[in-house]
Amino acid sequence: IGEGYNRREETLDPTSHAEIRAIRQAAERLGSWRLDDCDLYVTLEPCPMCAGALVMAKIRRIFFGAPDPRWGACGTLYEIPRDARWNHSCKIRGGILAEDCAKMLREFFQARRRAVAKGGEMAEWS
Repeated sequence: IGEGYNRREETLDPTSHAEIRAIRQAAERLGSWRLDDCDLYVTLEPCPMCAGALVMAKIRRIFFGAPDPRWGACGTLYEIPRDARWNHSCKIRGGILAEDCAKMLREFFQARRRAVAKGGEMAEWS
């Protein structure tokens, strides 16, 4: 229904994370901000901002690959989508193909840094 990738640098928008972009696209396509029948699949564990947005959008389930030791808000550092104080909680399943996802992310960002260092375009997911 929706897809996205991080475009913070290109858009100069600190909220332009993959999850936020996917939520926006799904809401537009469904004609509703309530995404309670939707699941999210991401390579990296969502950050606090994205985890909060997923709760606000009423996403049903979150599936992620690699845990994020710096920003992980779906179990690694915080559990925002499972916080009982919210009026909605999301089911979470993390660590799916974690090693493969971590490797893919490392390779992606290495290629991106090399391209930028050479004055080229930033690599994008394909």
